Amino acid sequence: MRWKRWLGGLLLVVTTLAAAAAWLWYAAPEHLPAALRARNPHSVDYAPVLYRWKDDLGRTQVTDRPPEDGRPYETVVIDPQTNIVPRL
Repeated sequence: MRWKRWLGGLLLVVTTLAAAAAWLWYAAPEHLPAALRARNPHSVDYAPVLYRWKDDLGRTQVTDRPPEDGRPYETVVIDPQTNIVPRL
């Protein structure tokens, strides 16, 4: 019987920590460490990097990874605030 109370308390703590982490991720990303802010689309520090290169047929390719065969590519940084309708 005592272990059930302990398990219930542990479940409550884990649920509270998960809720706090979700709140930080979505509502307050400025409080996250810099490495996480750069990967969080809700953060002002988020800037995805894309790679533009030409394939064998001369077509322009834009991907999230550079080409694997060593061909030349251009790094394109996207401003996440571009083309966004402001919140009212």
